[in-house]
Amino acid sequence: MEKELTAIDKQRIEAGIRGKYLQVAISPEGLFRYPTGRAGLGALGYDPAIVLALPDTVAAAYCGVGNPFSLGPISPGEAVLDIGCGAGVDSIIAGKLTGFSGPVTGIDLVPEMLAKARENARQAGVDNVTFQESSAEQLPFPDKSFEVV
Repeated sequence: MEKELTAIDKQRIEAGIRGKYLQVAISPEGLFRYPTGRAGLGALGYDPAIVLALPDTVAAAYCGVGNPFSLGPISPGEAVLDIGCGAGVDSIIAGKLTGFSGPVTGIDLVPEMLAKARENARQAGVDNVTFQESSAEQLPFPDKSFEVV
């Protein structure tokens, strides 16, 4: 028997996410039981050359739980959507892989994380990456807007 989440359940979950990631926007250090920053990128098998090319402050903001780039290549020109982009590290990497002609959009629920992502993108020098506040449950894009999600 499946139980659907109530509106109150969803509000509690979203409030928990917002609360935790408000802190993460300041610094992820010590907030997770797994490595973050360059250590986390290395542990998850990110391409060392890409990791090395990231500015220190951008790499330090990484707190992901998986390496989406291990699933297959991203080609120049492809449109990419990063759901739950956080501080934007994966979006930035995708932006470097797609080149100037490949738009990358990161979405997140937490405005403070989006502000961090925008600053990280600026520091990393990627102009083809944008960020906006949105939920994975209600994507504000037409169908078939992206080749990679």
